[in-house]
Amino acid sequence: MKIGEAQKQYRAQRAALVQYKRKLQKQKESMEKKINATVDGKEVYANEAAILELSIKDANEKFDKNQEVLDALTEQYVAVWNMEVARQQRDVASEHAADLAKIIEVARRIGKGAHVPAQDEKKLMDYSMEMYISAKNLAMLNEQKKKEKYDSLWEEEKEEKEYDPQGEAENAEVCVDLPEIDLEGIC
Repeated sequence: MKIGEAQKQYRAQRAALVQYKRKLQKQKESMEKKINATVDGKEVYANEAAILELSIKDANEKFDKNQEVLDALTEQYVAVWNMEVARQQRDVASEHAADLAKIIEVARRIGKGAHVPAQDEKKLMDYSMEMYISAKNLAMLNEQKKKEKYDSLWEEEKEEKEYDPQGEAENAEVCVDLPEIDLEGIC
């Protein structure tokens, strides 16, 4: 079962439990009024009050169990979400590192006096004008050497990867044991 589906089912169960607890609370208040309005009310309504208290206790236990499952599902959801965000950050960092390596290589090539594409020179200038000027000054020292010609280090712009942490988290498989949804006696 997917986390999103499980959360939806257990939230629905929780809503039913909340309504049931409210119903029981109203019954308890009504019972207390009957007990207070009747002479020897505690003895007359003792069985009904005991049954009502047991029902309230059972509803509270079911609610707590449901909350534990929802908490576990939320922990899993957040873990998958964080993993997807970390993957996104890793990809951005690795792209940045690759671009930086290319910029350094362009500066090295310019410094050797080689011919590099104008777009590569522009990327170097955009990154660091000081680095560009240093490479050009070094190129002037290497004017007498044979000049090589290089192709661009940057390929055509790649497609942007799409990241969907919420979708990944909702569609991940549940890794916890899910108890049966028990609405017996509630609805």
